[in-house]
Amino acid sequence: MIAKMEKLTFLIYHKEYERFLTELRTLGVVHVELKQQGESDEKLQALLQQYAAYKTVLKEMSAFTSNAAPGHLEGDATIEATLRDFEAMQGRQQQLMAQLPALDREIAMLEPWGEFDWQTIDSLKANGWVMQFFCCPEKAFDEAWRDSCHATVISVKGGQAYFVTVNREPVELEAETVRLPHHRLSELKSRREVLSEEIAASKRDLSAYCVTHVPIVEAAMRVLQSEIDLLKVTLGGERMADGALVLLEGWVPEENGAAVRQMLESSGVYYEMRPAEKEENAPIKLKNNAVTRLFEVLTKMYGMPDYAEFDPTPMLAPFYALFFGLCVGDAGYGLLLVLLGLYLKRKVSRSMAGMMNLLITLGLATTIVGALVGTFMGVELVSLDLPEWIKQSMIVGKFGDTAYDKTMIFALIVGMFHLIFAMTVKAICATARFGFKNALSEWGWWLFVGGTVAIATLNYLDVLSMDLAKTAFIAISGVSAIGIYLLNNLKRNVLINVGAGLWATYNMATGLMGDLLSYLRLYALGLAGGMLGGVFNTLGMQLRDSLDGVLFGIPGWICFALIFVFGHGLNIALSCLSGYVHSIRLTFVEYFKNSGYDGRGVAYKPFSTTNAEE
Repeated sequence: MIAKMEKLTFLIYHKEYERFLTELRTLGVVHVELKQQGESDEKLQALLQQYAAYKTVLKEMSAFTSNAAPGHLEGDATIEATLRDFEAMQGRQQQLMAQLPALDREIAMLEPWGEFDWQTIDSLKANGWVMQFFCCPEKAFDEAWRDSCHATVISVKGGQAYFVTVNREPVELEAETVRLPHHRLSELKSRREVLSEEIAASKRDLSAYCVTHVPIVEAAMRVLQSEIDLLKVTLGGERMADGALVLLEGWVPEENGAAVRQMLESSGVYYEMRPAEKEENAPIKLKNNAVTRLFEVLTKMYGMPDYAEFDPTPMLAPFYALFFGLCVGDAGYGLLLVLLGLYLKRKVSRSMAGMMNLLITLGLATTIVGALVGTFMGVELVSLDLPEWIKQSMIVGKFGDTAYDKTMIFALIVGMFHLIFAMTVKAICATARFGFKNALSEWGWWLFVGGTVAIATLNYLDVLSMDLAKTAFIAISGVSAIGIYLLNNLKRNVLINVGAGLWATYNMATGLMGDLLSYLRLYALGLAGGMLGGVFNTLGMQLRDSLDGVLFGIPGWICFALIFVFGHGLNIALSCLSGYVHSIRLTFVEYFKNSGYDGRGVAYKPFSTTNAEE
């Protein structure tokens, strides 16, 4: 649900403005609205540039923190010393890395010639002999050069012949002259090994340093953000009476109203405080129970609701869990997700514990849904020797005398219920915001779609005869048409309303069927995951059976275990990815579109003090 808000208006004497803001920030519950942004202020610009620099450094340091052991943290470590040392260590590593390409090039140049001593070549030169290095295509090498120029082929690599000539005078051949670095190959390789060790040690030291000092940068960013927020609010007040007074507006949750009033009374400033109205763009603070709160991340991902809307989180939470469970569709996978969430919850930080609780919740939903669709680690439960009442409770097999799977029909039923539920929410929200007479079109569509589905269901169950069903359908269609075509907007001409109703009918006819068919992805993804898990089981069993007579069947069981673990691990990853993406799509596209949810609200961000040690 959305927490009730109260609107505050302050009028402060300019000399008491900064003291008042300090008290207000210490209280930490007021969402302040900025009347002017103050982008031209030099101090604010400097702070923003410094924050951007810290953010860049934090991103660079975070890249070195994976799989690194923490180093030693000095007791008096400061952000300035951290940035200086990080820049120096990063510069040292870059210098070492810059030497590597040149060394590799020299090694690559010498490798075709192998190991030789330059002192011997220098001795030949001192005695009047000239040794030259050549290379040419292997087919272009002239065997006559062996006698005429004393040529000797050293190696042939990549279709190129590498050879030397030894003569009293330099010779010119139809080959490329090669100039080699004046080093031995073994010396260069040894230098490369030493350089590689230095680079590896530098990376280890840099990683350990970053792991230890990233919290210092994060704490400095929090302090800087606090200063930026304070300065923005200081500059954001509206100056009145030639600057003598400052007008400031804000919002506070109703539950914190008493504390704010007490602070304002003691400060002696003039203020007004009243409940927020639906039409006002009050900031949104979501207030849900422990389970529903886990799904608030989905609402925030799409956009916060308006103050006059309903919080969609309690309504999307059960559907999202159901959709995820249908996409994964395996009770064994669900149990593994629960165990993984319980394990990681003890390992991750407190900020990530909520994500682990969400993983556990989705795992439980997958376990329940997987049991209903009769799949456990790729095994069809209906094929096992289970009590008949358990098999009868599963959604497996064909639907009646048709060729359609019950799971597919179930996915469509879930989709239809989801869409009708969205239309119900849309009608109720429109009534709450604009009044019943201005929401007749929404109620008309709800009555037509919901009534048609209800009549068809009752007719299929033989509760209503065909004649009675036709009569009920005509009656519902007539009543719905009044709201859809005639009363969709009481302030417009009837002919315009009819045209708008026809356009809405076209959109509904073309969109509703496509939206409904989108829910078939729940069936298809669950079926694909179950079949893939079964394939891995079959491959593992076949390989185990084929090696049954080798070493008492031990290699067969090892191969089975490898295929089972790798195959199901891959299948779980793919299924969870599909469940996450497609469940979000069905929520963000099909549900939010048909419920009329906009998600244009502003999140509640209280003006508060930031602790550097948080």
